[in-house]
Amino acid sequence: MKTPSLLTVGIVLLASSSAQAIDAHYRRLLERSGCTQTSEAQGCDINKTRKENAKAGFVADAPANKAAAAGQTPYAGQWVAKAASGATVATIRINAKEQVWVSGKRVKAKRSDGALVFRDGKITYTIQGDRRLQGEDAWADFDAGTKGPIVPE
Repeated sequence: MKTPSLLTVGIVLLASSSAQAIDAHYRRLLERSGCTQTSEAQGCDINKTRKENAKAGFVADAPANKAAAAGQTPYAGQWVAKAASGATVATIRINAKEQVWVSGKRVKAKRSDGALVFRDGKITYTIQGDRRLQGEDAWADFDAGTKGPIVPE
């Protein structure tokens, strides 16, 4: 009888111990330095400024960050959805108010997990807001089983 109860207590103790987030001081150092936990492991110095780390090649301000700082949306512009063969599937236009037109037709768009997502017919388009992420801008037609990249024009 003791073995099952000891096992139960052990499982409860393991399940109740939650992972601790980084402390506030460390988070401030990361924000000030422009480092991430990963880049710190690669040599980014959290005791230096963002500018000093940028000179060392650890911090790169992505166009999306510059656009956000200027009050602009990172999605704005002309985009082209391409098929695997390289053919154009659709042309996409997004204005500063994040209004979207797909091949000249206005469609509704919404932000989802840092991306702008919209549909035209059975095709779903996703444009990532963080321009540092490569290969995240894509379209997919789940009915036909086709997909491809979206590239800036």
